[in-house]
Amino acid sequence: MFSKLRIIGAVLALVVPAFFAGMQSASPQSSPKLHRMVVQVSRDDVEGMNLALNNIMAAKRLYDSRNEQFQAELVAYGPGITMLRADKSPVKDHIEEAKKAVPNLVLSMCGNAKAGAERREGHEIFPLPGVGVVPAGVVRVMELQEQGWTYIRP
Repeated sequence: MFSKLRIIGAVLALVVPAFFAGMQSASPQSSPKLHRMVVQVSRDDVEGMNLALNNIMAAKRLYDSRNEQFQAELVAYGPGITMLRADKSPVKDHIEEAKKAVPNLVLSMCGNAKAGAERREGHEIFPLPGVGVVPAGVVRVMELQEQGWTYIRP
């Protein structure tokens, strides 16, 4: 009689943990991992801007292939705002390509750099369509990093 109880106890000791482990794996899957990238553009440099855009698009393709979520924000400040200016951007077509490839891509222009350029040039500067103006580009990068975004400087 005691040997039967020992056998039942041993079986329960093995089955109960396996049962609960199975319940845990049968629970709904958590949402896909979220990757967030902030890219700094601080130079009036076409090659650097193209690299930044290519990096963003490559990351999007990779995370899509893994069924993982991806967000990116490109922040231009200092001389880098030229890349996002409606009147001077030498990479308008590449920006449009990137916006199509990464529909939730955020493009931000530094308000301080914009105001400085307006004072120097004596006229208002307009960003490309879809580009937002943030008060201070470097502060925007810092705040995104503080929220856990990965910082990239091509």
